[in-house]
Amino acid sequence: MASTQYIPPEPNQEAPEPPPTGRRPRDYKKVFEGKDIVSRFVDPCAQAAKESMACLDRHSYDRDQCLDFFQVYRDCKAEWLKQRRSDRANRR
Repeated sequence: MASTQYIPPEPNQEAPEPPPTGRRPRDYKKVFEGKDIVSRFVDPCAQAAKESMACLDRHSYDRDQCLDFFQVYRDCKAEWLKQRRSDRANRR
């Protein structure tokens, strides 16, 4: 029985990589207000996460091609946590 070897598709080099847009988290209070069901799983950085995954899909999961997108996601999460800590300290 012959084994089938997976050959990933070649990355598309024709179009330039779009810049990440999810640099700042959306105000998580507004995100929670917009939901019908209150959940702790709401992520104001969902746009940055989605862009990171799309970049991985475009580049056949070559992480080195998507480092900018990962950094934007990490920065967004850090900003969100800072925002939450500040709100808790101010009892908002």
